[in-house]
Amino acid sequence: KPDRNCPLCPRLAEFRKAARKREPGWFNSPVDSFGDATAQLLIVGLAPGMQGANRTGRPFTGDYAGDLLYATLLEYGFAKGVYQARPDDGLELVDCRISNAVRCVPPQNKPLPAEINTCRQFLIATIATMPRLRAIVALGRIAHESTLKALGLRNGAAPFGHGAVHEAGAIRLYDSYHCSRYNTNTRVLTPVMFRNVFATVRADLARS
Repeated sequence: KPDRNCPLCPRLAEFRKAARKREPGWFNSPVDSFGDATAQLLIVGLAPGMQGANRTGRPFTGDYAGDLLYATLLEYGFAKGVYQARPDDGLELVDCRISNAVRCVPPQNKPLPAEINTCRQFLIATIATMPRLRAIVALGRIAHESTLKALGLRNGAAPFGHGAVHEAGAIRLYDSYHCSRYNTNTRVLTPVMFRNVFATVRADLARS
């Protein structure tokens, strides 16, 4: 996993440094994966949100995207406890792990292609540490494309589409639009659409 002061992406390192000065009580570091490496399900997001994981240190914790994600995971048995939008709320993932394609918060929530490519080594390492991995849910096109490359697949072989399912050897890759406030406010993604993805994952895992 990246060091707290990871220097690999200079723009992100400078942005992180400025955030530490502005909000010294925040996490302001590369955000590690959340959940057990023995999980069968891995969820891959884009990058930490400024008010979310960059502040709290836990993926999807503290912003709107986390509200929808964790409610859905609780509904389908991939989490237990109560989500209270803070890392000490006691919420536990069940046979599930959450990570990001880019581990540091990017300006305007938009990592550059070079930053995505540089950070992919940590996604590859995350996947490599999961011996029981059977399913990956990619949240958004960038997470989908970076995950494909981490798995050694070409984009053309598995085009992104909400609800699409792709085979990658013993692993199935499931696509979803990102559960961001923008996507839900514009109805690009509805809670029902999002839940349907995880209903499919749950059913497939039960059959495997």
